[in-house]
Amino acid sequence: MEPSFTDEDGVPVVTVCLWRWATDDRWHHGTIDFPPRAVDPDGATGLFGLLTDRSPEAFQPFTEDCYDVPAGLAAVRHVHALRPLSRQLVSSLNPAVSLAGLAQDVS
Repeated sequence: MEPSFTDEDGVPVVTVCLWRWATDDRWHHGTIDFPPRAVDPDGATGLFGLLTDRSPEAFQPFTEDCYDVPAGLAAVRHVHALRPLSRQLVSSLNPAVSLAGLAQDVS
């Protein structure tokens, strides 16, 4: 790792580093090799991929891990495409939430 991005013990102190060359069509990120005693100290490295790959296929595993519930790829694609929510879709993502309750929460 570049020394200017580490502390005096060699532990990375950068949370996010993205780059895009003039000829690129997307953003890039690298990987961080943390010293054994400092494995991902702020937990942010798992988000690097989501910053550069905004696809439903990349977001779906994050959703399942973050909320600890299954999220079908079809449902994630539907929401990602900004399509209207239906009672069935909302129930498939969270059976404890109704479409009316969700509408009330977001208004």
